[in-house]
Amino acid sequence: MSASTFFVALGFVAQGVFASRFIVQWIASEKEKRSVIPMAFWYLSFSGGLLLTVYAVYRKDPVFILGQASGLIVYTRNIVLRWREARQSEVD
Repeated sequence: MSASTFFVALGFVAQGVFASRFIVQWIASEKEKRSVIPMAFWYLSFSGGLLLTVYAVYRKDPVFILGQASGLIVYTRNIVLRWREARQSEVD
C-alpha cells in the first residue's frame, strides 16, 4: 500500500470517527429526553480531530491543519473539565 493510499484511507476513517460523535450525542439526548453531551462525544471529537490533523499535515493544507488542531484544544479542555468534575463528585 502506498503512503498516498494509506493517508486517503486514514482520512476517510478519521472523518467517520469525527462524524460518529453526532450520532452518539443524538442517541444520548434521545434517551435522556434532553440535550446531553456524553464523554464519548468528547473522546470521538478528540480522536477524529487528531486523525484529521495528521491527514491535514500529510496533505500540507494549512487551513485544514489550523481548523482541526485548534479544535483539539477545545476537545482536550472539555475532557479535562469533565474528568475534574467526576473526581470532585467522588470526593463529595
